[in-house]
Amino acid sequence: MRKRAAVLCGAAVVVAGALTAVPAGASPSPAAEAVPAAKPAWKKCGTTDHPTLQCASLKVPLDHADPGGRQITLALSRVPHTAKTHQGPLLVNPGGPGGSGLTLAGFVASSLPKKVAAQYDVIGFDPRGVGRSTPALNCRPDHFAPVRPDSVPSTGEIERANLARVKAFAENCGKKYASVLPHIDTLSAARDMDAIRRAVGAPKLSYFGYSYGTYLGAVYAKLYPERVRRLVLDSIVDPTGVWYDDNLTQDLAFNDRHRALMAWIAEHDATYRLGTDPERVEARWYAMRAALAKKPAGGKVGASELEDTFMPGGYYNGYWPYLAKAFAAYVNDRDAEPLVETYENFGAVDAAGGNGYSVYTAVQCRDAHWPRDWHEWRSDNWSAYGKAPFMTWNNAWYNAPCAFWPTHSRNPVNVANGQLPPALLFQATDDAATPYQGAAMMHALLAGSRLVVEEGGGNHGITLSGSTCLDGHLSAYLADGTVPRGSGAVDAVCRALPDPKPLSAKAGTGTAHGSTLHGLLGFRG
Repeated sequence: MRKRAAVLCGAAVVVAGALTAVPAGASPSPAAEAVPAAKPAWKKCGTTDHPTLQCASLKVPLDHADPGGRQITLALSRVPHTAKTHQGPLLVNPGGPGGSGLTLAGFVASSLPKKVAAQYDVIGFDPRGVGRSTPALNCRPDHFAPVRPDSVPSTGEIERANLARVKAFAENCGKKYASVLPHIDTLSAARDMDAIRRAVGAPKLSYFGYSYGTYLGAVYAKLYPERVRRLVLDSIVDPTGVWYDDNLTQDLAFNDRHRALMAWIAEHDATYRLGTDPERVEARWYAMRAALAKKPAGGKVGASELEDTFMPGGYYNGYWPYLAKAFAAYVNDRDAEPLVETYENFGAVDAAGGNGYSVYTAVQCRDAHWPRDWHEWRSDNWSAYGKAPFMTWNNAWYNAPCAFWPTHSRNPVNVANGQLPPALLFQATDDAATPYQGAAMMHALLAGSRLVVEEGGGNHGITLSGSTCLDGHLSAYLADGTVPRGSGAVDAVCRALPDPKPLSAKAGTGTAHGSTLHGLLGFRG
């Protein structure tokens, strides 16, 4: 692993030198800085799990270059500090883009050691366009209604049907949110974070982000390096691949992770009776997919919906027992009901998911340049599909609205930074959603950063999820800035947690939504 990391970091240094400068408009706006931010009016909104949680809202400019123009509203949450030692705000973000961070504040505050959490105002927020922030986007509420066309465009008719869907989504977004879409992007979200900092009266902020939230944090640090106190990035986006290349890289990693699930099912053949050979189990999964393409289970789960159902297994192996149980019931017992139930629990998109997806596309399509020629998408994705059939075309259609997006794209931000205090990075070696090379790249670009690796881990989002080794590094850093002092490309290594065990005979078919963290992070983030 150390040798692998060293090779990747070496490549990162070369690429970093070739990156373009920060694009025009990526620097802080002096006009916005001159406008004082109103203090949030915090009100109690505690829950059973998080009784001290408070909520507020904050108005920010739609366009930070025009601070006196149209205002939008951000929804905020906070668990206030209780210790005499106050280390200021700790902003948290679950990724996406499009993920709501309101509940994450309570989770982080309750999951950190009490003596550490008590020193911070842990602040969650719904980024612009998300959840309780206004306006909240929902471009096409029925976009993921089942049964969708098969994701694999094996015929011209299937390809045209999928293209019609993604074009309709982009067109709807343009019609409903024409004045808003040019300002739904990572740069604007980063400036919103600084508006939160000013509103709470803090000279500096600390930040803790997962997944896409790692890119958001790195962009904030690029804009405001002197305002960063502590920076924690977990499951790290490759900042040099946003976003088209990152998605193609993701396809290969998801295929590997899906095969890891097939191998786990083979190891537990006594429970699932799908075979002891992982390749044989995988073949039966694809046979199930082919059958569902012809006759969707329960009129809901076709081939595309099956991929949606199993994709979360690439994010968190705690879902594997539920997926395996539904797979076995369908293949061995011709019982489709568990599969339908598991789809409804893991794969179906509700209203919140529709909002999240709308913001996801708005941010990704605006953040960076995407091919506008569909022939390029077709060529690249068929090439990737030959190596990684599991999620390639499903992922392609998920992102394909960007080929037809109604707003122009920005240049991506060069997040290389030599002005920060040491940042702390966490990464699992076999993460599918944000493959390992992204962490190696970010480690090289953030001078003085420290990288903690979960050796053999495949989950996405690894801190505050059960590893005392990882959480020990996190807690020490947030407590007093302590960072591991390793040598070479990796500064500390933690062992992966063991894979899950099969469900008991009485367990349900997907009623549990994994660990609390992975429920908050969601998927595609």
